[in-house]
Amino acid sequence: MHTKKIYTALEMAIWTRFETFLFIVIITAWVAAHYFLEITWLKIPWTPLALIGTAVAFVIGFQNNAAYGRIWEARKIWGGIVNTSRTLGMYLQDMITNEHAQVPIKEEELQKEIKTLTYRHIAWMTALRHAMRMPKPWETTSNHRTNKEWDILPPEKESTLDKDILPYISESDMAYIMSKNNKQTALLYLQSHHLKALKGKGIIWEFSFLELEGIMQELFNLQGKSERIKNFPYPRQFATLNHFFMWIFVLLLPLALVPQFAEIGQEIMGKSPFIGKLFVWLSIPFYVIVAWVFHTMERIGRTGENPFEGTANDVPISTIARGIEIDLRQNLGESLEDIPEQFPVKNHTQF
Repeated sequence: MHTKKIYTALEMAIWTRFETFLFIVIITAWVAAHYFLEITWLKIPWTPLALIGTAVAFVIGFQNNAAYGRIWEARKIWGGIVNTSRTLGMYLQDMITNEHAQVPIKEEELQKEIKTLTYRHIAWMTALRHAMRMPKPWETTSNHRTNKEWDILPPEKESTLDKDILPYISESDMAYIMSKNNKQTALLYLQSHHLKALKGKGIIWEFSFLELEGIMQELFNLQGKSERIKNFPYPRQFATLNHFFMWIFVLLLPLALVPQFAEIGQEIMGKSPFIGKLFVWLSIPFYVIVAWVFHTMERIGRTGENPFEGTANDVPISTIARGIEIDLRQNLGESLEDIPEQFPVKNHTQF
């Protein structure tokens, strides 16, 4: 556990290193100007700066709470998809029977119907995760150079929707959904139509049909909730202004911090002239720490605003969907050799 914490701290330092270097340059320039050019008149009192810092801290805290709320809601939605999918798989196997069939069909045909419906559900999850990974104009976290340098992408960025769902649906289904804008919705329509046709043959009892349609309704609800988070960003007036406020505070901080350290140095000049003269340079590490904390907390909030963007801290919807697929196909009786493996973890990141 101790090693893991050290590794996480090191990753965080690497993740923010460009801004840290910028903070070092800013404060070093201020201290050098104060030390060599003796611009002691260029300073501001702590009171207005403390008010700005307090306001920025409150806004950053609000942003982080809101961002975490979006992430947690997204995780609950996909947790609901996990539970509903498992329920659907159980219902399909137990409710598609010849018990009320007008003309009983062979067991192989029953299993084929179950497999078709199960595979179409896997295709629905695949279409939904691809839709959630589609880039939006406000999703810019993945474009940051410290995110791009890891060179890790979610599976949806390394493949296409038609390629991923082709093994799960028929050619006619593929032609139908590819003609629709919302392909995951089209797949649920196909599921409902298929269930209705089976009910008409008596292969699904009417009460069972209502239960299965209730599952379809729940999947529509979960899909709509997921799409709501994807399509409605964290309000930009909060996100943008908070970013500007943070930088105003960071840029004004040296005007109060450097003179304060210079005054402390003057006070100890009598006892230790050498230390007192150089004491102002100690403001560099203190400034870097304060600026780094404010910037990192603000950036963490920005990173969590879009839980489906496909960055390292997002909800791992690809892993969740593949896990459901593995469960459903194992319960169909398929061998492990025929079932795709879970998506690999890259640099301690699940997608």
